[in-house]
Amino acid sequence: MTAPNSQVDSQVAGFGPAVPAEELDVREDAQSVASSKSSSTFSWGGGSTPSLPRIDEDVSSNTATSIDSTSWRSSTESIRSSIYNFVEENGRTYHRYKAGKYPLPNDVMEQERLDLQHYLFLLTTNNKLQLAHLPPNSRRALDIATGTGIWAIDFASKYPECEVIGTDLSPIQPAYVPSNCRFEIDDAEDEWTFTEPFDFIHGRALLSCFRDPEHVIQQGFMHLKPGGIMEFQDGIFPMGYIGDMPVDSALYKWNELVMEAAALTSRPWTNVQHYKRWFEEAGFEDVNERRFYWPTNPWAKGKYFKTLATYFHLDLMNGLEGISLKLFGHLGWEVERTRAFLEDVKRDFADPRINGYMTVTFVSGRKPLAANLMIIA
Repeated sequence: MTAPNSQVDSQVAGFGPAVPAEELDVREDAQSVASSKSSSTFSWGGGSTPSLPRIDEDVSSNTATSIDSTSWRSSTESIRSSIYNFVEENGRTYHRYKAGKYPLPNDVMEQERLDLQHYLFLLTTNNKLQLAHLPPNSRRALDIATGTGIWAIDFASKYPECEVIGTDLSPIQPAYVPSNCRFEIDDAEDEWTFTEPFDFIHGRALLSCFRDPEHVIQQGFMHLKPGGIMEFQDGIFPMGYIGDMPVDSALYKWNELVMEAAALTSRPWTNVQHYKRWFEEAGFEDVNERRFYWPTNPWAKGKYFKTLATYFHLDLMNGLEGISLKLFGHLGWEVERTRAFLEDVKRDFADPRINGYMTVTFVSGRKPLAANLMIIA
């Protein structure tokens, strides 16, 4: 497929039927589709970042069209190792290395969702892998919590002179990658053991990953060259709403339950709001934060927001069970109760009368040129 997803675009205004699998080979098409959305035809308008979306009054106030969950063809040949046989629970698989630390699954369904999410980030930024300006002649880059590795692979392809390393708890990255890209099974919360510093460190969708994200930020600062850049791209949780909060809705209750359960695991999902301050306290200078918005459905006005809403909806519908099963178990919920509740959440997520959105923030900072290199053991 070389043109934009025609069925997706044709359904954006009405949020119609789900995008069929044959229209979404995400890994192959993410950059080509996003790049085809030129700033003149696909943009939030003026300014460096969009303002909060406005409600589209033309969307029917009494119609809530749900979108069926969609599976996409897997386009990766994952690295499989007998050392890291995956843990299976409730029909989903999870990482074996440090089992139980990360709450989301790592199976094919989740890998496809992560690749779709990569596309969503590209659409958000008009096809930019990062917003920060890279240091001149960058030679080493690190992608923490790389997931399927799709960001690292795209970055390595764009910057062939740069060595790119992606780390994750799960060995789910493809076997065939650019020669300047490689992956390691590692935990970014452990003490980093890299013996050479980096020019650029990237992390994305980390809100559910870490017990102490401030420490991860400090580690990143230590392992950058003077003048090096670090950028985190993440969603601020819980979701926001235009107008009154729908406190009686299943969607609102789901956000509250996720926060409650995550707090019980000592990995709160509410840390992203502190990234900018933690970057500054770690010693970064020129710390910059830019915010974007993903509407939950086509209640938002304009093609830019409606397109983001379409893909954010697909992303969450395919991730809702994976997010909730383990977390709600900490609340004492049985699997059947969780799945029944999620049906109500899905209906609310598609209801244009509920004007919900996810704030997505990009925080970056530069290590001062006068800073010392890390001490290498």
